[in-house]
Amino acid sequence: MLGLLSGLDRKNCWTIAERRGNSSPDGLQHMLSRAKWDAEKVRDDVRDYVVEAFGDPAGVLIVDETGDLKKGTSTVGVQRQYTGTAGRIENAQVAVYLTYAGRRGHALIDRALYLPASWTEDTARCDCAGIPDADRVFATKPALAQSMICAALDAGTPASWVAGDEVYGADPGLRAELESRRVGYVLAVACSHRVATATGSVRIDTLVDLLDEQCWQMRSAGAGCKGPRWYSWAWIPLPDNEYGHTSMLLRRHDVTGEIAYYRCFSPVAVTLSELVRVAGWRWKIEESFQAAKGQAGLDEHQVRRWTSWHRWVTLAMATMAFLAVTTAAERERSPVVDDLIMLTINELRRLFNALVLGALASVEHVLAWSAWRRKHQATAQRCHYHRRSGDLQTDLLL
Repeated sequence: MLGLLSGLDRKNCWTIAERRGNSSPDGLQHMLSRAKWDAEKVRDDVRDYVVEAFGDPAGVLIVDETGDLKKGTSTVGVQRQYTGTAGRIENAQVAVYLTYAGRRGHALIDRALYLPASWTEDTARCDCAGIPDADRVFATKPALAQSMICAALDAGTPASWVAGDEVYGADPGLRAELESRRVGYVLAVACSHRVATATGSVRIDTLVDLLDEQCWQMRSAGAGCKGPRWYSWAWIPLPDNEYGHTSMLLRRHDVTGEIAYYRCFSPVAVTLSELVRVAGWRWKIEESFQAAKGQAGLDEHQVRRWTSWHRWVTLAMATMAFLAVTTAAERERSPVVDDLIMLTINELRRLFNALVLGALASVEHVLAWSAWRRKHQATAQRCHYHRRSGDLQTDLLL
């Protein structure tokens, strides 16, 4: 975790071991792959740590997925698939994450690696990646999200709301589970999403034409990097169900005219401002991804197997939880002065690296690691040339 907190340009077992003063990365690789410790219990500890610091009765559980671009076909879960990281179909590994957000702060508290059907249907491939038998059943991203949300709620995580994008808003099973638990949600849906009205089922975008300008109210979706994010919002009640109140929330960008749609549920009557707050907080998970990848090496792992991936990601989440909690505590301990912005997670990590970690390596250590890397790379080069030579001879024989 100290390596993940450091200012290394690239964070993996090699670079962290070198900074630690180890003679090779063998110890860290053993910790990620073969050592006996339970990443799921550490994940639970991270969740408890975050909830203890940020617990809020009006807290929001936020789900989303992110992808890591990968080469080859051996890394667990990798295939050509759409990832928002690249904005297109790429060879990538995709995982679903859960963030807890309260008024004091937010942090990642759970993760689930998405296994495409091309993996769950290939026993040999799963064996090579060390995927446990119980995890070889195909599960959609909403199903993975539902499992994480239920686990958090069952563990006593104080949350009144769930937020997510269209992938999760379109899933009736997830919505039904939250309604039966009487947990509110504000989930984005596509413009083609159909809802039940007094006159029957209709596409939600057809209701926009029925709204006059007085139906739209200006509200801020929270502060962004350039100030408050102002939008016009319209709120359309839908028929209630046995668990509470259902509605549609529409967000309009008054410059571009773009409209976003949200399906909402609350077990008790709430205000428009409360729904807008939850919709705006959905972006906190994007902040979590950006910070975890930029500050804690969430996406910089060079591991291929199931166990190693879960261990690396769990330690990166623990690192980010420490940064988030410490940043919140420092903000409260040292109020900001007029000519400074509030302390950020990025700045706290820089301060921690400079003041606590400092420079650890001697000249001899740096040179020894340079020799170790070059020796390892020479071995890999020889193996590569040997394999290519063998392939060429086979081609010539054919």
